[in-house]
Amino acid sequence: MFSIGEFSKITSLSVKTLRYYHEQGILVPSRVDHQTGYRYYAESRIETARVIIQLRKLDFTLVDIAKILNCYNEEADILDYLERQKRTIHEKLQAYREISRTLNQIIIEEREARVAMKEATFEVQEKTVDAMVVAGVHMKGRYSDCGKGFAQIGRRFGRHICGKPFLLHYDTEYKEEDAEFDVCMPVRKGISSGEIFVRELAGGPCVSLLHKGPYAELGRSYARILNHVKQQGHQIEMPTREIYVKGPGMIFRGNPVKYLTEIQMLLRE
Repeated sequence: MFSIGEFSKITSLSVKTLRYYHEQGILVPSRVDHQTGYRYYAESRIETARVIIQLRKLDFTLVDIAKILNCYNEEADILDYLERQKRTIHEKLQAYREISRTLNQIIIEEREARVAMKEATFEVQEKTVDAMVVAGVHMKGRYSDCGKGFAQIGRRFGRHICGKPFLLHYDTEYKEEDAEFDVCMPVRKGISSGEIFVRELAGGPCVSLLHKGPYAELGRSYARILNHVKQQGHQIEMPTREIYVKGPGMIFRGNPVKYLTEIQMLLRE
């Protein structure tokens, strides 16, 4: 018989772990001194400990390990367990890949928002925007309904999304109930299906203004950019764009005072 300390040294399992395995009924000592509470292990328990260690390395739960130890003693006999565990690990890997992609997206978006904030002049600018491939959903209703469209695109295209979400506004005036707009996200590739279209959005010269603050205050930035357009004698090409550089996050809604929205109005050449 080996004392728990000796058995710990032989098996490379800590005394704390051995006590826990005893409580869980998967590695029971061969004898327990009821006066002192000392645990003693027979040499045959070493093989049991080795099996438990190997199964834990394969990420089996203690419940599964208990079942395997009670019912089987050959690897051929636990084939179903091994195949099921392989499927479980595969599903976990896929889930972790998705979590990693989401974390990466949050990190990139926050870093880009910080750079935009640092470099922003919050003045009307004239620049050229590139053409891009977008996935979008055409909607009619309230602007606040756009989240449903963004969710559709996110579920469908996931890792193919490669830019900030934005709206294309087709109305020349503010509409409360029956606004017409496209909910869009830049994508690397894709094909139209169902309500979601995929197409190339034209680029060209535009006037741009970065708005800092709640969406309810976008009107003051529209006044500034439209004044610039009139002063310069420009003609606007519809639809106009609202690009959400920083808005409600995927974890926290954030402070609307810090939201960043870029208004873009393409110009007729």
